[in-house]
Amino acid sequence: MAERGAELLLSLICLTFLHPFTMAVHLDKGESAVPQFISFGFSVEPTDITVVRGGPALLNCSVDSPEPARVEWKKDGSYLSLQADERRLLLENGSLFISSVVHSKHNKPDEGVYQCVAFIHNLGTISSKTARLGVAGIPRFSSQPEAGLVRHGDNHVFLCDINQDLVAFSRWELNKEPLVLDQRVFQLPSGALVVSNASDADAGLYRCVVETGGAAKYSEEAELKVISETEERRKLEFLRTPSAMSRVLGESVLLPCVVTGFPAPYVRWMFNDQLIEESEGRYEMVGGGSLNVLNLTEEDAGTFSCLADNRNDSIEAQVELTIQVPPQFLKKPVNTYAHESMDIIFDCEVTGSPAPTVRWVKNGDTVIPSDYFKVIKEHNLQVLGLVKSDEGFYQCMAENDAGNVQASAQLIILDHGSGGTSGPTPSAPRDVVASLVSTRFIKMSWRQPAETHGEDVVYSVYYSLEGVNRERIVNTSQPGEMQVTIQNLMPDCKYTFRVVAHNNNGVGESSTALTVATQPEVQVPGPGPNLQAVATSPTSITVSWDTPLTGNGEIQNYKLYYTAKGQDTEQEIEVKGLSYTVNGLKKFTEYSFRVVAYNKHGPGVSTDDVMAQTFSAVPSAPPQNVTVEVLNSKSIMVRWHPPPADDQNGEITAYKIRYRKGARKSEASEIVAGTQLHKLLDNLQRGTEYSVRVTAMTLNGSGPASDWVTSETFESDLDESRVPDIPSSLHVRPLVNGIVVSWTPPENQDIVVRGYTIGYGIGSPHAQTIKVDYKQRYYSIENLDPSSNYVITLKAFNNVGEGIPVYESATTRPQSVPDPTPMLPPVGVQASVLSHDTIKVTWADNSLPKNQKITDARFYTVRWKTNIPANTKFKMANTTTLTHMVSGLKPNTLYEFSVMVTKGRRSSTWSMTAHGTTFETIPSSSPKDVTVVSKEGRPRTIIVNWQPPSEANGKITGYIIYYSTDVNAEVHDWVIEPVVGNRLTHQIQDLTLDTIYFFKIQARNSKGMGPMSEAVQFRTPKAESSDKMANDQASGLPIKPGGRLPIPEGNVIGKTSANDNHILVIIIIISVGAFTIIVVVVGAFLCTRRSTSQQKKKRAACKSTNGSHKYKGNSKDLKPPDLWIHHERLELKPMDKSPDPNPVMTDTPIPRTSQDITPVDSTLDNPALQRRNSYRGNESEDNMSTLAGRRGMRPKMMMPFDTQPPQPVISAHPIHSLDNHYHHYHLGSLASPSHGHLHHQHSPRSITSPISHLDGAHSTESVSRSIASTELLPAAAAQPAYSVEPSETDVSYHSSAAEDEPSTYPPTAHVRPTHPLKSFAVPAVAPHNTSFESPALPSTPLLAQTGPHSVKTASIGTLGRTRTPMAVTVPSAPDVPESSMMLEDGDHSYKTDVLTEEMAHLEGLMKDLNAITTT
Repeated sequence: MAERGAELLLSLICLTFLHPFTMAVHLDKGESAVPQFISFGFSVEPTDITVVRGGPALLNCSVDSPEPARVEWKKDGSYLSLQADERRLLLENGSLFISSVVHSKHNKPDEGVYQCVAFIHNLGTISSKTARLGVAGIPRFSSQPEAGLVRHGDNHVFLCDINQDLVAFSRWELNKEPLVLDQRVFQLPSGALVVSNASDADAGLYRCVVETGGAAKYSEEAELKVISETEERRKLEFLRTPSAMSRVLGESVLLPCVVTGFPAPYVRWMFNDQLIEESEGRYEMVGGGSLNVLNLTEEDAGTFSCLADNRNDSIEAQVELTIQVPPQFLKKPVNTYAHESMDIIFDCEVTGSPAPTVRWVKNGDTVIPSDYFKVIKEHNLQVLGLVKSDEGFYQCMAENDAGNVQASAQLIILDHGSGGTSGPTPSAPRDVVASLVSTRFIKMSWRQPAETHGEDVVYSVYYSLEGVNRERIVNTSQPGEMQVTIQNLMPDCKYTFRVVAHNNNGVGESSTALTVATQPEVQVPGPGPNLQAVATSPTSITVSWDTPLTGNGEIQNYKLYYTAKGQDTEQEIEVKGLSYTVNGLKKFTEYSFRVVAYNKHGPGVSTDDVMAQTFSAVPSAPPQNVTVEVLNSKSIMVRWHPPPADDQNGEITAYKIRYRKGARKSEASEIVAGTQLHKLLDNLQRGTEYSVRVTAMTLNGSGPASDWVTSETFESDLDESRVPDIPSSLHVRPLVNGIVVSWTPPENQDIVVRGYTIGYGIGSPHAQTIKVDYKQRYYSIENLDPSSNYVITLKAFNNVGEGIPVYESATTRPQSVPDPTPMLPPVGVQASVLSHDTIKVTWADNSLPKNQKITDARFYTVRWKTNIPANTKFKMANTTTLTHMVSGLKPNTLYEFSVMVTKGRRSSTWSMTAHGTTFETIPSSSPKDVTVVSKEGRPRTIIVNWQPPSEANGKITGYIIYYSTDVNAEVHDWVIEPVVGNRLTHQIQDLTLDTIYFFKIQARNSKGMGPMSEAVQFRTPKAESSDKMANDQASGLPIKPGGRLPIPEGNVIGKTSANDNHILVIIIIISVGAFTIIVVVVGAFLCTRRSTSQQKKKRAACKSTNGSHKYKGNSKDLKPPDLWIHHERLELKPMDKSPDPNPVMTDTPIPRTSQDITPVDSTLDNPALQRRNSYRGNESEDNMSTLAGRRGMRPKMMMPFDTQPPQPVISAHPIHSLDNHYHHYHLGSLASPSHGHLHHQHSPRSITSPISHLDGAHSTESVSRSIASTELLPAAAAQPAYSVEPSETDVSYHSSAAEDEPSTYPPTAHVRPTHPLKSFAVPAVAPHNTSFESPALPSTPLLAQTGPHSVKTASIGTLGRTRTPMAVTVPSAPDVPESSMMLEDGDHSYKTDVLTEEMAHLEGLMKDLNAITTT
């Protein structure tokens, strides 16, 4: 069964990729007859021709097809009507014949571009390549040949100035007889006649004749006289020099170089500074100086130099030859079978010089690119969603200046036959749905058909764009798969989908069509239009662009990317505006630029690259390798190389050669073209020392000169009256297919050596002969047979002849068997992340031995990239080891790596990819777009908004908001509020009206804190709303006119007299006794209460839990609670004025009310116990110190200065049991300015601090378990002031680790008294209509706000919860058994009506105590 499924899957895949084998598979299965491809093409195509006016013209065309084809002709793209045309006839073979070409100045009906078109009915149309018909102009001579005088053996040139298109119709006559041309007398491509090595037979009358079919056109006659040579010295000069020309590959070219002078010059040709020898086969000298190059190749493109010299003088001329290569197909389109709805690709790969342009033609009509006809990979044609009308012939037509070619392929659309064996096919797939819809892809899924009629069922999904009749197909990858993802869709468009099942019997029924719309595109900016890059200096380029047409919101910034040509490293610059000048670029270097716009959604679409080149400048380095060679007593040859490419700073336009005699200051100079790398200095003095240096020049000026190079001319010229002596040595080094020959010149240096002749062959040195320049000392003989014995001979020669040869033999090496094994890609590629910017890539090479030791010259190429952004380019590096360290990566970024091995000219494919994500590091940028707005209806509350940092370098886990009224304050003087990492907004409450605040935000990730943002200024409103003011007045503190609140102090003992001390002792004794009695009574009472039923316990616990409702409902009738019931949780303190004239006060940068308690014991000043406020990476965001802790100062009391109570107040307040329903744990220490210092009995480390809400009094109790301190804060908004005496306290507190588990141990306290009398602090019961406002903010202040002019000092608390902690100090008390203490888990409670009587008794006691303490 699995084999049948695999067979069916293979069949579908083959159809998808359009392999012709698909048809064979169907035919083997008995499918109906398949249409066959037609051999339809041109056996002969028209070619370019030039004809004369009035003459005939023939454009050949012959069609090769099994069926009759109709032929028509196009001229300049339009069909010709030949039926009624008498001049133009269509021949039987399809050729076009024009009997008489019409051509005039204003009427040129026959000149143009022609194309042959062939038709076969019901099959299609093909077009031939184009051919140009040119008409020669009217013969006219712009100048006439001139009479001349020539000496025996010298050269002469006659001009024939006619139109270039008439040169082919021109010839020469001597004495009115046709002139026979040969190697000595020849005609140049321009039509001019060259007479070289003149003799008496050359004298006569010469004329140029042009024959264009009619009467011949003759030029005037010019007489040539030949006289005897006087042997007087004549300066060398060119009669005809070559000019720049272009030729087509395979043609021949004649480069004229005609020189006159005496003595007769010796003419040599050089190609790109290499001497040309006639023995090379394709070169021949014509007329003693001109060079004829046969069968041109692409390698012939370059600079040819003609050098002429004699004993007295030397001259040189250069010509640039360009080779044009007609288009040639590297890959042609092939005939293709396909079904409807499929996608196909016609390949077309061409080459040529200049680069050819390619266009596609379908049935004779040009294919216009669209959504369904696309040109991809330069020249390939892709057709999407085939329909029946797409059948026909497709042609790829390529054209450049050298010619044009065409290749065709036939497309046949097959009908869906039954295929396979006869049998039932599947029914329609069920429940077709779009399970995932995105902007550019849709994932379709379905259930199998009700009747599959087989197990191996595969599916095809057909889809089309709404309103388009082209349907495309996507097949599942394996049998039974019932989902597929359709890619490359357009956003915000509707598509229609249907699914068809296939089994071994064929194609089943189609499902009902389903229409699905893609989502709109992500709102990112489009590309910036009108991108331009203009060079402004040799080192700077200004880039400008326009705002994207589809900005999709406010553009935040742009990123400009640029790359130097030939480099892979792309630089980026963040830009705010619409232009930027990039400085520090390389001179005369081409750069590519692109721009990406960013909005709040991220990077947009990149623009296309634009190129710009910096201006040129003077070269920054001199020419290299300057050498001088003395040729004779009057000339020196100077040679050099250009400056290094990076230092040329522009195109080298010329070289200046300066030379001087010895150390003289006066200099002479010569200038040569920038392409010339040598210069002959002649007419020098004999036996004189010359110094030479060379300077490179650009359009901007001259660069630095090379160092002086010195050489001395000969006293006398070398002897050329005899042949050179034998070379002093000859060495050979055999290779497999060549032999390297090296030698030294003859020992006698007084004889002129013009060059060397090398002969070689198997058994004989005369089979092949090569001539090289006299300066050359080695030569490599190529294309030899392996394992063969060659005999080599070397001879020096000059103008007299060749010298004595020297012989040597050598046997080439045997042919080594190439390694047939292809290179295997590396395996086991692994990416090991080492840091936030470094990843180590390792791999193994299966082509190495087991020990993985590299012994050959192979190397590995590692490439890597990240997919964000999607248009990122690959970066590469080479290494010779099996590991590579990739550095300079971006933090917290996923990279993919692959490796390729290269050995010699062989390379493997890329290996499988490995992925690695770099580690996180601290954010390198601050949060951006920080804004502050006032909350509507609440002027004391502001909302801070921001965006994550651009370079987060990891997942943001939290933010810290800093704010202050002084922007120049130290960092530790700013108020802070933490926010969780997934929040981008935060509220800050209870600010002072009409005050300027400054805000900064800092982001953190798992590695630490990033930089702060710039300060943002905000002024709060001047007035509050009426509702808010009413609430504030209702909850404000009752202050007497002109009164002031008491200023609390740490532990200030008033200065009293001795009598006061006695009274104080009495009070302490009475208080201790009263405490003892109350403890005994309460203990006995509680013991009796424990014997009640379990039902009462549960009811009491419930009532305790909902105590807030109880207190709210009976707030007017309730009496103060019995203070002795929970005495272990209460503290008493007299609220008298401090006798200290200088009370300790402090203030925060923000004017808000707070209470700071100063520790009594000096031992609490240990800096280890005073934590600085920090936001550490290994702690939770809730673990924050208070402002005082952040400053590293001792906690201080903070109260307004404008109020003072008229008399001391003694107050007390019951503390509810810490019911687990109200427990909220901090993951660290909470140090507050109002904290005392606590020392935990078990561990010096911070312990979580539960905070429970006080329902009855609308306040919050905060029992700290940290090292920092115990919070002492106001309990209710209705209490004017509280004064608490801090003491050094040791607390042991045990609670459950999770919020949902009740505490198993009651709180206990061990208090070290610092005063004989402890005070009570009883807050007033809140009025019935008093409401406590608890806004749900991510971070809640731990300091309660009590008045309309309160100032917020710190805002650090549990994120997402609102509670106002109440200050509690545990007083000293007699040791009581643990069983008599109140359990924390809330299992024990008390009723108000039961305790009312005891509370009434204590009320009187409290009045008495108040009277005692006031006196």
